Amino acid sequence: MKYFDCREAAKKAGISSRDLARIRELFKRDYPRDKMLRELHVLRACMAVRDKRVTVDEILKTHVLGTA
Repeated sequence: MKYFDCREAAKKAGISSRDLARIRELFKRDYPRDKMLRELHVLRACMAVRDKRVTVDEILKTHVLGTA
């Protein structure tokens, strides 16, 4: 990633590289032209998982259902 160190945040949160890629793809759909905003949302998602406010499954499920 270019703007934020999302890989390190994902590592600290225990998020696999596969799940990080899935999270990135979700936000890429939401922000196809704004890479910085997309990365910020990925970083915040990783931090929320790290802080146990949400799980990766909840992020993926919520986004797929369109309730995010």
